[in-house]
Amino acid sequence: MKNTLLILLLTFTTTIFSQKFTEQDTLRGSITPERAWWDLNYYHLDIEVKPDEKYISGSNTIRYKVLEKQDVLQVDLQPPLKIKKVTQDGKELEVKSNGNAHFIHLKKEQRKGDFNEVIVHYSGKPKEAVRAPWDGGFSWKKDSNGKHFVATSCQGLGASVWWPNKDHMYDEVDSMAISVKVPKGLMNVSNGRLRKVDEATNTYHWFVKNPINNYGVNVNIGDYVYFGEKFEGEKGTLDMDYYVLRDDLEKAKEQFKDAPKMMKAFEHWFGPYPFYEDSFKLVQVPYLGMEHQSSVTYGNQWQQGYLGRDLSSTGWGLKFDFIIIHEAGHEWFANNITYKDAADMWVHEGFTSYSENIFLDYHYGKEAAEDYVIGLRQNIVNDKPVIGPYGVNQEGSKDMYYKGSNLLHTIRQLINDDEKWRQILRGLNKDFYHQTVTTQEIENYISEKAGMDFSKVFDQYLRTADIPVLEYELSENVLKYRYTNVIDGFDMPLQVFLGDQAHALIPSTEWNTNKIEGLPEFKVDRNYYVNSKKLN
Repeated sequence: MKNTLLILLLTFTTTIFSQKFTEQDTLRGSITPERAWWDLNYYHLDIEVKPDEKYISGSNTIRYKVLEKQDVLQVDLQPPLKIKKVTQDGKELEVKSNGNAHFIHLKKEQRKGDFNEVIVHYSGKPKEAVRAPWDGGFSWKKDSNGKHFVATSCQGLGASVWWPNKDHMYDEVDSMAISVKVPKGLMNVSNGRLRKVDEATNTYHWFVKNPINNYGVNVNIGDYVYFGEKFEGEKGTLDMDYYVLRDDLEKAKEQFKDAPKMMKAFEHWFGPYPFYEDSFKLVQVPYLGMEHQSSVTYGNQWQQGYLGRDLSSTGWGLKFDFIIIHEAGHEWFANNITYKDAADMWVHEGFTSYSENIFLDYHYGKEAAEDYVIGLRQNIVNDKPVIGPYGVNQEGSKDMYYKGSNLLHTIRQLINDDEKWRQILRGLNKDFYHQTVTTQEIENYISEKAGMDFSKVFDQYLRTADIPVLEYELSENVLKYRYTNVIDGFDMPLQVFLGDQAHALIPSTEWNTNKIEGLPEFKVDRNYYVNSKKLN
């Protein structure tokens, strides 16, 4: 009876607070008991890709450390792919499946501190991407010469759409081998460094030395040619490698000139590139692009801006190739610093949208950067909070991009010390190096290092869909002002202009007054993401 009441209560709670979420959402989005007891150490993904049949087969060896004694291990794999068998120490194991989650019943005693392996064998025709990278899976295309041009993308949807793994962001594998057999005449490019090519079978063996999140793993297959360069960076010489279709080599040599410019700007503002051991790659793909770790994919059609468009409508967005700058920015925010839960995706997208601004700041100056990030506000819809619900693999509002970057730009104004701000951004990448994080950890870090409490600012911009409004009245010799459309206790300092004179205000939800001279023109400093409303 007690269990029945608990189930009814949980059902009622779920219905009230998360009507659209299912058991599958929870199995995918939460740290289940069958995930919590083991820590990822190593993967070897070993597959064959048959583009003619749109078919893959192979295995993933999963090495893990036992944290607590248990005997059931959850691995994720999405239909129509099927697990053929799972073995440990050569013995086949029982697997019980619940949708995308597969529960492996282990025979061997799992002793705390031990490192063990399971090998998951699988095959099938994986989900075909409908609109990559937003609706991901495998993209099965052909190039202009009729040769296969194939790539994977799976953020949000999950890496388990094409390979079996622990499909939750909280636990990154420490290192990984990727072996991909492809038809003769084609090349596979994946993450990390190419260790060898087995010419007899045309199998490409890649190895990733650094921790990597599961959606950052990729397969790219095509009639690729290679060129590259060396970048003298903060941690020494970085290999920058480029793989593009044969017919696009000359276009790529021109367009990819943005890559070392990107690296110079981002190392200055964010700190050293986080994956020197694995190199940096740009790889041409048949979709727009994605931030796959050390294997950033590119499909911006050799154009400036976003497919030739300036997202800010200021002109500055056409000064760079959006996909090169934005997707490479994710190497710091997404791949180096990775969210634990999809609800905190703004940590990836807000900071990386801001990286476009930082690129402009470095190469074109502070005013250009301001114009650009402020111009992005036209794309904000304020439909729902930027932070989503936790534990169900659900992101928040798409405003995480442009609202996120404008939040960070506003915080830069509040700190009012660009060198301190730069050291905070670099410090994030140093102190959370190769870690998974919560938004609360990021918020606390910025407040601590700035010496200012930004908790109400983060709550306002990330946890509500409301933008602060500064209401004001002007009468001769008096300015009266207050915040509306804000959370309780919101009192973010603000710079305003009375005529051409800058003044610092600390508005609250209560009316405040300042003495002024005459009736000057009033406006809020544009660098603060705040609306204003004159009442008289």
